[in-house]
Amino acid sequence: VDDGERLGLEDSEVVKKFPKIPSMPISADTADTIFRSLEGARVPHEWRDTLKAKVGRVGPGPTMLNFTYQGENKMATIHNVFAVIRGSEEPDRFVLLGNHRDAWTYGAVDPNSGTAALLDIARRYALLMRLGWNPRRTIILCSWDAEEFGMIGSTEWVEQNLVNLGSKAVAYLNVDCAVQGPGLFAGATPQLDDLLVEVTKKVKDPDSEDMTVYEKWTTTNKGISIQRLGGVDSDFAPFLQHAGVPSIDLYYGRDFPVYHTAFDSYNWMTTYGDPLFQRHMAVAGIWGLLALHLANDPIVPLNYLTYTAELQEYTKVLSNLLEGSVTLRPIIASIQQLAAAAKEAEEEVKKLKEQENVGDLLVLKKRILNDRLMFAERGFLDAEGLQGKQWFKHLVYGPSSDLESKLVFFPGIIDAISRSKRTNKTEGQAAIQHEIWRVARAIQRAAYALKGELT
Repeated sequence: VDDGERLGLEDSEVVKKFPKIPSMPISADTADTIFRSLEGARVPHEWRDTLKAKVGRVGPGPTMLNFTYQGENKMATIHNVFAVIRGSEEPDRFVLLGNHRDAWTYGAVDPNSGTAALLDIARRYALLMRLGWNPRRTIILCSWDAEEFGMIGSTEWVEQNLVNLGSKAVAYLNVDCAVQGPGLFAGATPQLDDLLVEVTKKVKDPDSEDMTVYEKWTTTNKGISIQRLGGVDSDFAPFLQHAGVPSIDLYYGRDFPVYHTAFDSYNWMTTYGDPLFQRHMAVAGIWGLLALHLANDPIVPLNYLTYTAELQEYTKVLSNLLEGSVTLRPIIASIQQLAAAAKEAEEEVKKLKEQENVGDLLVLKKRILNDRLMFAERGFLDAEGLQGKQWFKHLVYGPSSDLESKLVFFPGIIDAISRSKRTNKTEGQAAIQHEIWRVARAIQRAAYALKGELT
């Protein structure tokens, strides 16, 4: 940013972003050779599931490795690139699709598979525009830079445009590694679950003859499996966890073996990842259709009944974890408020869809309802943010400091539970109860936003 605040290379905030221990990815064969040569102490029992049976001892020696690291610290300019399709009726409402294009090495999977899908969506939209189509709401295609350095491109842009995104963004749809292998994986904020499911029913599965993506997805997982976006894994993080924009993250396959190595190449993709590029087409189809619904449907397809059900499940898990040591009544009461607001909103959606009269009043009613559906997610934000991680404002989905916890919700509460183990009982329970009240107030804010009324 021209004339913006800059931190020097030696600034503590910059220095702590870089790892203290240099590392280098190597092939499995090379690693196996090194492991087999080690002597010394035996592998701890708790490591054995991860390291498998190939590793018996952990050293030291007798092997000596010559490791040379070459790095360069420098200031560089990054470039985000945007394509904007202006909405014909609601140009001040934005549906955003994003992918980063910087890579560690060749980046055929990460991120170029996603970049290829984004460019294909742009091509398809261009064809529609030549036929006279324009979306109801504005569609913005975003190509982020410097994601591998910590989502810098998307984060800086979100921070610069925070007020406009807070008042105008309908949803953010992210694809990082579009194709890593077989099988659809999706993460979303819960009000987008229904839309995601419906769209997968319209796209042919790339690995089956006569099945849709939905049919293969449910068969493989024995039901619908949608992950949540509590991690800081890709460019959805600033949109959801800082700005409170409903978000989706999509990809095919997971845990591909050439991640962030020089083997992440076009050859790997055509040999193993997606030889016929059919999975790329499926991701582009799902991604593009999601955006079309969010940009074109007269009433934005956001269903908070699903969100309510998810929050109720989180509360049950939390109740079992806490075993009555503190009360969850504040959260339970807030969820009931959100449930009532969500039910009213869904009834209003049905009534407005049934009205056949076309006029300014109906348009205005839909606009007002859409705004409430958009803004409800912002209610989960808290100005103070998470303790020790104040930049992260979302109290339902965000990163926990407890690396051993497998829970992906209420990060502030989970952190308070973790900290309570290192303090006296009274202080620990008080801290947990405070975080419970914070979450309860956030859910309550979301309910008020969805109702569109003051307290």
